[in-house]
Amino acid sequence: MNEESSEAGVLVKENEAPEETQPELEATPPATGEEAKEAPSKLGPGEDLSDEELDRRLTALIYASPEPLSSRKLAELLGRPDPKRVTTSLKGLEERLGGSGLPLELRKIAGGWRILTAADLDPVLGELVISRRTERMSPASLETLSIVAYRQPVTKGEVEAIRGVGAGPMLRSLVDRGLVKVVGRAKQPGSPLQYGTTREFLERFGLGALKDLPRDDELTRD
Repeated sequence: MNEESSEAGVLVKENEAPEETQPELEATPPATGEEAKEAPSKLGPGEDLSDEELDRRLTALIYASPEPLSSRKLAELLGRPDPKRVTTSLKGLEERLGGSGLPLELRKIAGGWRILTAADLDPVLGELVISRRTERMSPASLETLSIVAYRQPVTKGEVEAIRGVGAGPMLRSLVDRGLVKVVGRAKQPGSPLQYGTTREFLERFGLGALKDLPRDDELTRD
């Protein structure tokens, strides 16, 4: 055993360097919930951007993107700044658009952010929307899509039981359009395929989630 010596009331083992006193680090609370999902693994060069430049780049990304951008994706495209700065920039953009008088607003659609026209102008833009892709969907396709949206997961047989006619061609057409996908198999004889809607469906119809689908009382409202 090494002999021990005492100096100034502190015991130090002979031939052994005393342990260095480490500075006390401030504890950082772990990210939770949505913040933990959105946080990049480490900060990058984007953290050096000024708040003004971060705002400009974030706005340009959301405006130019053909699809919704999640907070995590925005952070990556911006060079991994602090996620809290991305959140602050998003809130700032929302406030600026809201106070600008322009018919634009920042909305979360299908898990990502987009700059869209104000919701109160939906009736004005209705004809324009109809004249685009939706106009190429037959009433039968729209009816089938509605059944899938509200009853999913649903089998072809269940769709046919509701519509009273064959649904195979309609379902294949909706799958080809990217609005419907196979989500599993039903636990019944023959294990038929089950269908559900896609993220493209949410984006096309301006829905944040399936819970935003109109309810019965909204559909029958004058």
